[in-house]
Amino acid sequence: MRSVSFLVATRAAAVLGAALLLAACSASIYAAASTAGVTAKVLDATGRELGVLTLADAGAAISVDGTLRGLTPGVHGMHLHTIGRCDGASFAGAGAHWSPTPKQHGSANPAGPHHGDLMNLTVGADSSVLVKMSTPGGSLRGEYPLLDADGAAIVIHATTDDYKTDPSGNSGARIGCGVVSGS
Repeated sequence: MRSVSFLVATRAAAVLGAALLLAACSASIYAAASTAGVTAKVLDATGRELGVLTLADAGAAISVDGTLRGLTPGVHGMHLHTIGRCDGASFAGAGAHWSPTPKQHGSANPAGPHHGDLMNLTVGADSSVLVKMSTPGGSLRGEYPLLDADGAAIVIHATTDDYKTDPSGNSGARIGCGVVSGS
């Protein structure tokens, strides 16, 4: 009788252990999927590809990495926008800057910054720039999510962002746009 009870208890412990292991694996797979990067293929107004940027959760911010080519040499503002559309030559479909909190534009603005404010790009004489920066806050899908029902876009502007003038830092026309996409 004792050996049957021991056998039943051993099997129950094995089943419980397997269930706990499966639950832990599922949780780690879900965590990896929720922090996986998304991409934005950036195009100019003529539809020419400028490059692909990868966005990923980075603590309480979003990292933006990649290489862009074919831009005019000089300094350009770059921002995350609220709508995942890059319609027309002016890219107006991308909407306003992403700002899930009641902040104004710019890190030098006492009432700022937007979560979508990024650093200026300094494009070299070869018309390329290595992008490696992060937002001042937010996440792809967690607290203050960038990715919602209507998506998001990343926009490159014609001139320098002054980091203080609301709503876009006097950074000029939109000259590049990429819809942020990915699972």
